Amino acid sequence: MSDHIKQLLDLVENSLSVEGTTVRVLDAAKFRKNVGKLVERSALASDSTAGWSRFLVRAAALELGVYPASIHELYMARGRGDAPMTFSTPAFNLRALSYHAARAMFRAANKINAGAFIFELARSEMSYTDQRPSEYATNILGAAVAEGYAGPVFIQGDHFQVSAKKYKADSEAELKAVRDLSIEAMAAGFYNIDVDTSTLVDISLPTVPEQQALNSKLSAELSAFIRQHEPAGVTISIGGEIGEVGTENSTEPELRAYMDAYNANLKKLAPGKPGLSKISVLTGTSHGGTVLPDGSIAEVHIAFDVLRDLSRVARKDYGMGGTVQHGASTVPEENFNKFVQNEAIEVHLATNFATMFFDNIPADFKKEMYAWLDVNSVADRKAGMTDEQFYYKTRKNAIGPFKAKSYALPAESLNKLGAAWEAQFDKLFDLLGLKDTKQFTDKFITSAKVAPVIADYVKEAVAAEDVSDLSD
Repeated sequence: MSDHIKQLLDLVENSLSVEGTTVRVLDAAKFRKNVGKLVERSALASDSTAGWSRFLVRAAALELGVYPASIHELYMARGRGDAPMTFSTPAFNLRALSYHAARAMFRAANKINAGAFIFELARSEMSYTDQRPSEYATNILGAAVAEGYAGPVFIQGDHFQVSAKKYKADSEAELKAVRDLSIEAMAAGFYNIDVDTSTLVDISLPTVPEQQALNSKLSAELSAFIRQHEPAGVTISIGGEIGEVGTENSTEPELRAYMDAYNANLKKLAPGKPGLSKISVLTGTSHGGTVLPDGSIAEVHIAFDVLRDLSRVARKDYGMGGTVQHGASTVPEENFNKFVQNEAIEVHLATNFATMFFDNIPADFKKEMYAWLDVNSVADRKAGMTDEQFYYKTRKNAIGPFKAKSYALPAESLNKLGAAWEAQFDKLFDLLGLKDTKQFTDKFITSAKVAPVIADYVKEAVAAEDVSDLSD
């Protein structure tokens, strides 16, 4: 056994044993108490102990009944009418201190026996939060272990998006980047992937089918690639998207044009393989919301009827679970139960949890991060922008560079932040109908419990890419 592995076992008070690549949990209580030390090493180390920490957490989690899974079967059950429309699955992008935020989320879930919730990370977020898929998955699985949660855990690649700019310059290189990311993510336990080629919808073309043609074609190609490489016993939940948030609301002809062409393409590329489990549509929101000069967020008006009507088409005619709402963090909380009432299968939330991070960290730490932005994000300061608008727009860029200092915050600050997050998860889980949804994940989720492969964890780091034009 190498000194590196012995060092990691010492961190968890030798509650694990390792023989070759076989990991056993010798003392579950001791491991739960110490798993955060491996998570921190995974996040901050620059040597092979980072990869080994991730491998140990995933292998030990599996032995404790915590495993990455696909939500595909539950969504398809909803499409058939076998699962009730009494809840909408929230998908949370945890950008800062993801392990601590996930622990708060599992605490909220344990209180109400919730099972239908997703942890996600977009292609763009991986760069500015300095979290590759294996690190993010380690944060989530480690959090589940620490909080005594057991069962399937849904980790999702959000907006595995094709950059229109890069596609125009070199289409094959850009598609390869998304394919490579999909392979990396699946190896880490991301068994839910939102394929987003909606950036290539061309509304200048004369008909809706022509506008959606490239989007449909490339979505099908990436879906076929995912089906070819998904682990044995797992059907990745794949989501499609018919347009980017912030423009015109989606229509039924757009959904039908996209789905008809997508299904025809997939049938040729991957005969007999499952297609999409859900579809993202436009309802009037924007990622992060629109910040006003005083720092407040403009009121959002969601076309809930679009969610409802297109969900019904998606279920009835295409067998999917329904529609997905992006950019919901800035929606007034009193409207969250309307997602359930209007039959949305999934709701994506990110911005508010980042806001809560900045609102709850010590003032001097926040000031230090903002001073860093003044220097390093100065190119993003547009003419006429107030300080409030500038910091709101750019603050996410400081999350990765200050990751180590975030982990080093005093326990008092981390506890305050965790309590604030937990209260917010409590509220949202209630509004989205998540109480007792573990009965549905227990009933419908059949994903194989996939053992980790050490070669996926102990390897060269992936270089960061320019994702400034991609969605979160």
